[in-house]
Parts: sequence; C-alpha cells; structure tokens
Amino acid sequence: MAGAVYGNLTILSGNSHPGLSTEICKFLGIPEGKVDVFKFKNENTFVRILQNVRERDVFILQSFSSPVNDHIMEMLIMIDAAKRASAGRITAVIPYYAYGRSDKKDQPRVPITARLVADLLSTAGADRVLTVDLHAGQIQGFFNIPVDVLTAERMIINYFKKKGVKNLVVVAPDIGGAKTARNLAEALDAPLAIVEKRRVGNDGEVESLNLIGEVAGRSVLTVDDEIDTGGTLMSAIEAVCDAGAIEVYSCATHGVFSDGAVNRLLAVESLKELVVTDSLPSNGEKLPPRLVYLPLAPLMGEAISRIHEGESVGALFK
Repeated sequence: MAGAVYGNLTILSGNSHPGLSTEICKFLGIPEGKVDVFKFKNENTFVRILQNVRERDVFILQSFSSPVNDHIMEMLIMIDAAKRASAGRITAVIPYYAYGRSDKKDQPRVPITARLVADLLSTAGADRVLTVDLHAGQIQGFFNIPVDVLTAERMIINYFKKKGVKNLVVVAPDIGGAKTARNLAEALDAPLAIVEKRRVGNDGEVESLNLIGEVAGRSVLTVDDEIDTGGTLMSAIEAVCDAGAIEVYSCATHGVFSDGAVNRLLAVESLKELVVTDSLPSNGEKLPPRLVYLPLAPLMGEAISRIHEGESVGALFK
C-alpha cells in the first residue's frame, strides 16, 4: 500500500480463529500469510513462518478462545518467530482478550492476570496491540506499547436500528455495563434500565437484587461486553420478565459461551434473539436462527489498513 511506514502488509493467523483472518485478508485484498503452527506429541508448540517477513509490517491474529492458555502461548511463540525473522513491526491482533476480568485485586492474594498477559506480549516482542471491547478500560494502561481498542458498539446499534424493535428499553445486566447501555439507549432513542446484581463466589453464579427503571409492557434489549456462562444474562432476563417485560433481545461483543451457555440461553422462550460478533469462532457450521453473529472483518480490516498507513484509528468512530 502506498505511503506505508513499514514494508508490505502481512497477516499471519494462529489456530484460534483462522476464519476471521481469511475474511480480513479478503476485505484488504491481500493473500493470507503462510505459517505453520502445531503441537508436537509432547504438547510443545511449534511455529514456522513459511514466507519472508523481513522488515515487513506483520499483524498476528489470535483470539484468546478456548483452550485459552494454548492460544495465548501460540501467540507468544508466533510473535517471537516473527521477531527473530526480522519483521519490521509486529502487531498482536487480539479480537477477544481473555483474562480481562482479572484486572484488579478484588480478593486477598490473587493475581492481576490481565496485566501479566500484557507483559508477556510485550516481552515476546509485540510492538503494538489491536483488540476489541476490553472488559475493563484500564487494561489498555497495563501495556507499555500502543494499544488500539476498537468497539462493536456502532455495529450493534445499526443492527437494531434496522430491526426496528418497537417500544424498546435498553437494560444493563449490571451497573458496570451502564455506560455502554446508555450509549445504545441514546442511539436507539430508548430509555435505560439497570439490573443491580451480586456475584456469589468465583463460579459465575449471580444473584440479582434490584431492577432500576421501568420495563413493564416493553421489549427489552440487554447489552454487555461478553457472555460467558450466561449467569449474568439469565439473571437479568428473569429480573426484567418478573417486572413485566414482554420479550427480550440480548447483545454482546464477545460470545464466549462456556459450559453450554448457548443451549441454556436459547431454551428461554422470552429471549427472542441473541446477537454477538464473531470475535470468537462459532461452534458448528449451522447456527440456531435466534443466534446472530455480526462480522468484525470490515471493522478490523479497516483498522489494520489505517495502522499500516499511519492514519488515525480513532477517526473510525467519529
């Protein structure tokens, strides 16, 4: 691309989400980078880059999906391989940043793993990071290298604007998600409600306490950054239905869906649609009609192009 600060743009993909890498390369009109990544029988990860990357602008895409620790290790080894192959610049592209909930010491004698992973990426040789909707904003400050954080907020807003759900109220499943929910509520010209919750222990169990706002006789849209076991969302759905909501739509950027969460959620009749992005790969080729994946490739591809060309990424959201 003309005007690039570094050499040719190269995108390499680990094993966590090759489909997204393929779509990004199609969007950019470039061939997929060639790299071999596999495990030996002793579970040691092997990486070999199968093309010249000397002085090139290398973007390594790896979503921290299950198995999370294996995929993080793959990313670190791929970064080291690119560094030792004399890449001009290495950007770690992480659509979903796992360990985002471990962003502070909220109990005695616990780690801040989100910071540890940030340190590992820098130590391995990453020059910058590109990610989507971090669980907590302060994680960006854990890095000593530039971090561009994209948001799927506009994609979700546009989807529900086109859907045109009548008599809608936007609900934050917890107080921590109130800011994002407020942004969606303003964009969709809808009122805001919040479910106050209390998390019980470390096993994902959630106890809802109170609903702040009016949902009786209305359609509800819940919004969160990620859906993991679905405990928070199930609790919120129960709270709004008990308060008189007639139907529920739910959206999140990251569909982690641990421990059969999709099946449990879609078994709830009042949940009309579950909308996430493809920051994490879907399980299975045939998706249930009530589960919708919004494609991130255009957003991430445009951001990669702007980083490569030395242009503003923030301008994407103005």
